[in-house]
Amino acid sequence: MKPRAKNELEANVAPPESHYRQHRGWLLSYLNRRFGPLVGEDLVQEAFTRTLKAGSDVRNPRAFLIKVAIRAAREAARRHPQPIDVETLFPAYAPPNGDEAAALEQVILRLPKPLREVFLLSRFGGLSNVEIAHRCNLSVKRVEARITKARQMCAALMRD
Repeated sequence: MKPRAKNELEANVAPPESHYRQHRGWLLSYLNRRFGPLVGEDLVQEAFTRTLKAGSDVRNPRAFLIKVAIRAAREAARRHPQPIDVETLFPAYAPPNGDEAAALEQVILRLPKPLREVFLLSRFGGLSNVEIAHRCNLSVKRVEARITKARQMCAALMRD
């Protein structure tokens, strides 16, 4: 290889500081919008750290940085799950009063047993569709279909 060609190749490979300066701003803005300002900066740092470990084989740095940052956010959420405060998310929510609760109970009891079982596990048992599928020996798609059908029937029965 000619010395000139080697210099041209080296000129095309930007140092890590250059990539950081070039991509930090837009990446931080994106992550702040998506995950909030409390974790945006940490995710930027994690994305660039992982990018350095990946080496110079990155063809599309923007897409790669976004993908790496989102993976880092998901991993952090799995490692440190945050409890959800329903009252903060839904301040206007009030549990049904005695009459509404009794009416809802009657509607749920009128559901066919297969639908009722899946609906109760989902809405009041706190189980995911996958967990319900394992517990009831059903496919996840079947669980989703039963939940949808139960909702439709509940809505129709509540209107009556």
